[in-house]
Amino acid sequence: MAAVKVSTYNGLRTVIKTDRHTWYADEAEAAGGMDTAADPEQQLLGAVGSCMVITVQLYARRKEWPLEKVEVELDIEKLNAADYPSYQGDAQYVYEVRERVTLHGDQLTDEQRARLMEISTKCPVRRILTSPTFFVHDAPQATR
Repeated sequence: MAAVKVSTYNGLRTVIKTDRHTWYADEAEAAGGMDTAADPEQQLLGAVGSCMVITVQLYARRKEWPLEKVEVELDIEKLNAADYPSYQGDAQYVYEVRERVTLHGDQLTDEQRARLMEISTKCPVRRILTSPTFFVHDAPQATR
């Protein structure tokens, strides 16, 4: 299981820790932060993009395909659900993630490229976001 601990560090800046790594998140100055680190939405997109890149790279390596590099660009936009043609539900908003995947490798065949593009949609982080996901709240812990 992937576990992280997040706590306030300075204003809106947070410190995020795992058993072996530490990184930070912050908000832009216009949002009340100090703009010292990527904001949480950027980090979420970074997690999805890095998972996509790693998944494609591992697949190509296992198949011994001549993939040289993978680049993923992601952007997210919050939209009014009533205005989104393919959504039929009760939510007030939907989020549209736009992606651009670039596969580098002159020796890749069209079939290999198509398969790698398909594999890019199957990374574990993306599956978390596109599958039913539930947040279970433990009882809050008070400190003195």
